[in-house]
Amino acid sequence: MADVQEVVLSERERECLRWIEQGKSSWEIGVILNVSENTVNFHVKNAMRKLETTSRTQSVVKARRLGLI
Repeated sequence: MADVQEVVLSERERECLRWIEQGKSSWEIGVILNVSENTVNFHVKNAMRKLETTSRTQSVVKARRLGLI
């Protein structure tokens, strides 16, 4: 399991996770951040890889637990 010392999320990755926490879809996040849905998915997938999670919800929970968002 990734430790907080190992996990470093970019500001954009954290921002996407915060919006996911609010129930927003990738498309909605893209509109809010003025980027494409694919760009949002890129950042979310990077965050999921760094957090060693397999779902968006799991990523949000783990990032919150580690104090990253």
